[in-house]
Amino acid sequence: MNAGIQYDPKNEAEVAYWNSTAGRHWVERQESQDTLLAPILTAALERAQARPGERVVDIGCGTGASSIELGKQVASGQVLGVDVSAPMLARAGERIPPGAPIKFVRADATTYKFEPAAFDLLFSRFGVMFFAEPARAFANLRAALKPGGRLVFACWRKFDENGWLQVPLRAAQAHVPPLPRLGPEDPGPFSFADEARVQRILADAGFAAVKLEPRDFALDIACGRGLDEALQTAMEIGPTARALQDQNAEVRTAVATSVRHALQLHQRGNQVPLGAAIWIVTATNG
Repeated sequence: MNAGIQYDPKNEAEVAYWNSTAGRHWVERQESQDTLLAPILTAALERAQARPGERVVDIGCGTGASSIELGKQVASGQVLGVDVSAPMLARAGERIPPGAPIKFVRADATTYKFEPAAFDLLFSRFGVMFFAEPARAFANLRAALKPGGRLVFACWRKFDENGWLQVPLRAAQAHVPPLPRLGPEDPGPFSFADEARVQRILADAGFAAVKLEPRDFALDIACGRGLDEALQTAMEIGPTARALQDQNAEVRTAVATSVRHALQLHQRGNQVPLGAAIWIVTATNG
């Protein structure tokens, strides 16, 4: 499963996860996920201000949406998309526009040997929260930045502020055991929710001028396609999908019934808008 990639052994669980069901679900739902998260990607790209000729590392590039947009902006520059997931990178590779200055590499950003002091921008949309040793990973990434280079990434704020993930999971929990409780330093989608922790990690990695900007969105988890699409999104992506990983068909059916009812309370025609709360984090290399 993890052959062909060098990675920090402490990241093994995340590498395995993104190369199994999770990675496949993201590939299957690539178009819907790109639509769902497009407002957040747009906001992060606006903050990053990638310019023609710049070289960019796209951390946790997934199925390639962020890399493709960055490729348009840097034009004659270069985008290096980095991810641990073989299925997601395979989909990303299929989507590269002809002649786009984009290259993908399957690698763990904690240990990958980047070209030193070669890049103008480190960018990520939700790809940096899964490192077992985040300060070490960011120090490795910072070494790839030119002096004065920029870091811009989006990460989730607290679970309780993200209704698009909270509403379905709480409905599912009537039928499945609770997910393992993560400690404040454990990798996971909400591991960068605490502002002080993010400030500390990036300072320890050597970054300067660290700022966190809170942004709030209403994400239509139906992507304009109605309740069935919203239910599929909820069941296959995020913490509800993790909770269902080892459950049988009977449990899945019960969860689907409860989640559908919970989502129906938020339905507005063909849309199911739910709150999403992120940080847009910026910093510089010196």
